[in-house]
Amino acid sequence: MREELPEDRADGLAHGRGGSPDDLVRAVEAALFAAGEPLTPQQLSAHLGGARVDGALEQLVAHYAGRGIELVQRGGCWHFQTAADLAHLLRTEREDVRRLSRAATEALAIIAYHEPVSRAEIEAIRGVQTSRGTLDVLLEAGWIRVAGRREVPGRPTIYATTPGFLAHFGLESRRDLPGIDELRAAGLLDPVDDVFAALTGHDEEDQADAEPAFSDVEDESLRPD
Repeated sequence: MREELPEDRADGLAHGRGGSPDDLVRAVEAALFAAGEPLTPQQLSAHLGGARVDGALEQLVAHYAGRGIELVQRGGCWHFQTAADLAHLLRTEREDVRRLSRAATEALAIIAYHEPVSRAEIEAIRGVQTSRGTLDVLLEAGWIRVAGRREVPGRPTIYATTPGFLAHFGLESRRDLPGIDELRAAGLLDPVDDVFAALTGHDEEDQADAEPAFSDVEDESLRPD
């Protein structure tokens, strides 16, 4: 809050010397406007040299009634606030940009290319465990949805992508997902895959025969709609 009034000025407001009632109203108004937090009448009075501020507060309430801002009392403290019926005009939309973790990115890709899939199936493809939190992030983003349960023992939950996923990535349908050659050309495949293939003696064609590419899945149930 702003520094306290000079002693002679505060004393004048407190005792009605050297000023008019309007001066006190203006002083209370200024003190509330400059305050970093709501103030009690006692705090206002102390700031203004012991002046009685109840009447000034009542005048300010009447003055600001129906205006864009209003003077209100909450919990014994006074402060200015935006008129309730105008609050919607001052709301701002802020986009919170969050980077997906590698685990979430991999899980999303697996779901997109192989949906519907269960968490266990995602883990089998990734080769590592997938935490519940990873899927929660994708659910909260609106990119995946619960698509039901697999009709096997335990009936695990299965996941699929959403229209929001397609809209975010500019896809008309899952058939527009890039194939493995496009992903490799764009540098989106881990070079370790190529190194592994070289070490094991599998060329790209052998690898394609051993592991169906995302763009050439033989199982019709895994082919993008």
